[in-house]
Order: sequence, then structure tokens, then C-alpha cells
Amino acid sequence: MTNTNDPSDRWVSTGASSPGKSDDYDPTEVAVRTAATVLILDERPDLHVLMLKRNARSVFVGDMWVFPGGAVDPDDATPKADAVVAGRTDAECSAELGIEAGGIAYWVAVLRETFEEAGVLIARHGAHGEIIDFSDPGVASRYAAHRDVVNATESVFVDIVAQEGLALDGAGVHYVANWVTPLGPPRRYDTRFFVTAMPRGQVPLHDNDEAVRHEWVRAADALAASEAGEMIMMTPTLSMLQRLATFSSLDEALASAASATAAVDEQIRIRFNVEGHGRIAYPADADYEDSSPDTENGMLRWPRGSARSG
Repeated sequence: MTNTNDPSDRWVSTGASSPGKSDDYDPTEVAVRTAATVLILDERPDLHVLMLKRNARSVFVGDMWVFPGGAVDPDDATPKADAVVAGRTDAECSAELGIEAGGIAYWVAVLRETFEEAGVLIARHGAHGEIIDFSDPGVASRYAAHRDVVNATESVFVDIVAQEGLALDGAGVHYVANWVTPLGPPRRYDTRFFVTAMPRGQVPLHDNDEAVRHEWVRAADALAASEAGEMIMMTPTLSMLQRLATFSSLDEALASAASATAAVDEQIRIRFNVEGHGRIAYPADADYEDSSPDTENGMLRWPRGSARSG
């Protein structure tokens, strides 16, 4: 849970308004950067997802609730980075994402960002060993120091993983969606969404820089908080929570993600003149053809679960 003693303070804003929010730019000139983000799931005891609250001073999605993630950097797309990922090859990752090459960089980026922003390292001792456990205070302290270094110099992440004799758990991280930021904001991203399980023996902790809070939350509760105006989220975040709400367990959610292929892709549309998470239209909805395919560009590759959607 978040570090707060006042239950009424659970979702409140933290920080000042962003110094980067300005109209002094040409939206058509904003480059679209590649990015990756991940839903970290855990049963506590029922299904929850880890969410981070962005610093209000952030240029992009300031003050909003998001999943851990960020831009794909050049250092995520190198042979050295490829070598520390277990369970997936670049060819496999690229085919899954529908690109010619370099797909494995998205897996490296999302695992790096998860470590930076949330202090969670999804990696194994060697290619087939156990997921790393921070229960030992000495181990936790060593990796906390590593995290400080990575936050200061992102390019060293792969080196630290290799030096510790670890392999990033690529096989345990599954691709489930793709959203492109619509024209308008000062920063735009072509973001791939992934899903994975929270490793045992680790405890998330926001970095208190890009993220000022963290919270384990049920998908239905997060959607209700969004509808009440208590949690501010972008459309892609809401769509992922809506789909997560259809699963009754961690195993069901991960099995759906792991088995999904491009054959089940759902192209998301937006309902005209509708606010809140009701604006998202899926192919199974009766009014899908009447909704806009152009307002925002989203694709979901995560077949529904057995539970009722929130």
C-alpha cells in the first residue's frame, strides 16, 4: 500500500503543476517515441494490479495514475541487452510485435523501467534459475544501491544484470496491447503494453521522482475511482483495467495473455461525445461501427476472462 496514514489522502494530488505544460509548440512536429509499460499482477488475496501516481510536475501525463514503464532507449536495443534476456529471442519478439527487428528491446525497456520506477526486478539467477528474491536484507540493500545507479545512469542497467549473473525473465512477460498517443500533447508515444506476475520476495517502492505514490488496486476499484474523479487516467490505462476486470485470478489473466496471438486482436474505437471509461468501444459492442476509429489508436490482444467486466 502507499505510504500514507490518512485514508482520505489515498488518491490526492502531489506536487506542483508541470512547468512543461505549454502551448508553445507545433503538435504536428512532435515525434512519436517508442515506449513500453507493464501491468504487474498479484493476488492479495484476490487479483490486484500495481499502479503508480505520476509526479504532477511531469511533462507527460502529470498527476495521472499509470503502470510502470517508459521510453525505449538506444541502450535497450543492443546485442549486449539481447544477451541478458532469457526465454525469448529478438526474432520471436519482433514477430509478436509485428516489426522487422529490434522487438526484444521492448522487453528490456519495460523491465528496466519497472526496476527504476517501482524497485521490482523481474530476473532470474541464470537463464533457468529462480526469480531473484530480496527477502535477505543484504541482497535488498545491494539492489537498492543498483537501482540508485540505474536511475542516475540508465545505460548501466544491462551491465548490472550481467555482472550479477542474472537473466531478465523475458518468458514471463507477455505482450497484450498497443496504443499510440493522439495528436496534441507535447510528447507522443507508440506504447506496447505487457503483463507479468509480481515476483515473490520483493516489495514495490515508487522512486519518489517520476512516481510519487504506488498502490495495489483491484481493477474494478480503480475504474470506480476513475469514474468518481478520484484517479485520473488516460484511455489506454482505462482499457487495460477494463480487460483486467474480466479475470478472476492471476493464473487466468496470465494464461490468456500467454496464449494470445494476432488472430484475436481487437481494434479499440472511441465513442463520440462520451466521457469517462464509457467512451471506449470494443468490437463486441453494439455501437462499435458508429464509434470513431481515428480519435485514438489502440489495439488489445488479451482475450476476455470469465468474470464480468467492471
